[in-house]
Amino acid sequence: MTRDGDSARDATPVRLSAVLPEAVLPGGADLGVDHVTERSSECRPGSLFAVIQGSQANGRDYVADAIARGAAALLVDSLQPDCVVPQILVTNVRAAYATLCTALAGRPSETVNVTGITGTNGKTTVTWLVRAMLRQAGHRCGLLGTVEYADGVQTATSHLTTPDAHTFSTWLAQMAAVGTTHAACELSSHALHQDRVAGTQLAAAVVTNITQDHFDYHGDFAHYRASKAKIAELLRPNSPLVLNQDDPGCQAIRNLIDSRTPITTFSHITDADITGRLISESLAGMTFRLTLHNESIECRTSLIGRHNLENCLAAAAACASQGVSLADMAQAIRTFRGAPGRLERITCGQPFEVFVDYAHTDDALRRCLLSLRSVTPGRLICVFGAGGDRDRGKRPLLGRAAQLADLPIVTSDNPRSEPPEHIAQEIVAGFASDGPSPIVELDRAAAIRHAIGMARLGDSVLIAGKGHENEQIFRNHRIAFDDRQEARRAIMEHRGKLSTFRRIGA
Repeated sequence: MTRDGDSARDATPVRLSAVLPEAVLPGGADLGVDHVTERSSECRPGSLFAVIQGSQANGRDYVADAIARGAAALLVDSLQPDCVVPQILVTNVRAAYATLCTALAGRPSETVNVTGITGTNGKTTVTWLVRAMLRQAGHRCGLLGTVEYADGVQTATSHLTTPDAHTFSTWLAQMAAVGTTHAACELSSHALHQDRVAGTQLAAAVVTNITQDHFDYHGDFAHYRASKAKIAELLRPNSPLVLNQDDPGCQAIRNLIDSRTPITTFSHITDADITGRLISESLAGMTFRLTLHNESIECRTSLIGRHNLENCLAAAAACASQGVSLADMAQAIRTFRGAPGRLERITCGQPFEVFVDYAHTDDALRRCLLSLRSVTPGRLICVFGAGGDRDRGKRPLLGRAAQLADLPIVTSDNPRSEPPEHIAQEIVAGFASDGPSPIVELDRAAAIRHAIGMARLGDSVLIAGKGHENEQIFRNHRIAFDDRQEARRAIMEHRGKLSTFRRIGA
């Protein structure tokens, strides 16, 4: 940190008065910042330490450590008593911190056209579809989301759907450095509520849908929806907010945003700015007609289900605003094979279908089951659970949704600190007496083996909840666990009992 007239130690500083004009500066003197962090362990001589109240830790408890490591000033929303370093007072520390991270990264979203995608379900698939369409149109496109972070050249496994403010801005800066011109980014409700991407400007924003999730964090639907609506505040002037016209939660957002925000709608049911009319569907995929204004084109995809039709339309709406043609959209949709763990087909020569999906809300599970029900000639078998230490209110709702299956199997899904049997009991409580009764098998590998062992010619098996994840989280330990690998292992064990290995399709 430097005062007016000083030079930065190892980087060109940004001026606080320029980046945070609302900040109250000590003594009225402008300050230069070349390093800011929310972690005291990362402080070094001259750092600005952002004192953030987290859900599990309070930055105030680490002020002494930050100063001992060299922090030259604090970024606070209330003055700390007996503090020996200057304090910069702001209304919202999280937003100020993220804005400083963006400024120190060179404001990469002014160079990289960022599409932000939020929603309860579909974020990952829409993000991957946006990248596929932009690539098809000849653009280099990065991606930040649940499965991976990619700068357009290199890829890394992600740890959060939306990373912390510093990591987010660093990845965008790397995209700009390697010549990546576009990015598709998942923006979770947590990240939006916590202002992790404040200071980032979006070329387009998408809200896929809004149904119940994360009430353990947000408290209720109104606060959850308000967090999703904050994505509109990040838009560049005249850039569109893309809304699902068929989703009541999306439509309710209109009352929460600036009335001057341009809105683009998509629908597969009613008239909208972008529509998709289903022509045919089967276990092999869908054919639909994509219409934008006065142009239309027939699209073919290997994706299954009406929810994936919505995902295609959401991506198309975002990309249309960035100049992607219908022809490029259709070609990208045709060659797109899906995001990992999103109705991912597992094929080992068995005469029935097996899919692994990330669905962990009742709406997502219902959508997957309805999609498979419409194209499955035989029975529908579903393995699912609910995460521990998360929104308990959705557990009986998951049970109710799972009754769309002929054979529902309740199992463990990252029980964390909770007893798996207690989670299962709360799920089973949602089953209606007039529907199929669930089987409870808390050993997830055994539940998958049981489902596949029951499957016959023409059936479909859905293994829901974990998708691409590769571990199972318990109270005091984690184990390697991948639904896709477990499914393949179970199929191979079962193959000797099968009389035919003919694939079922259309």
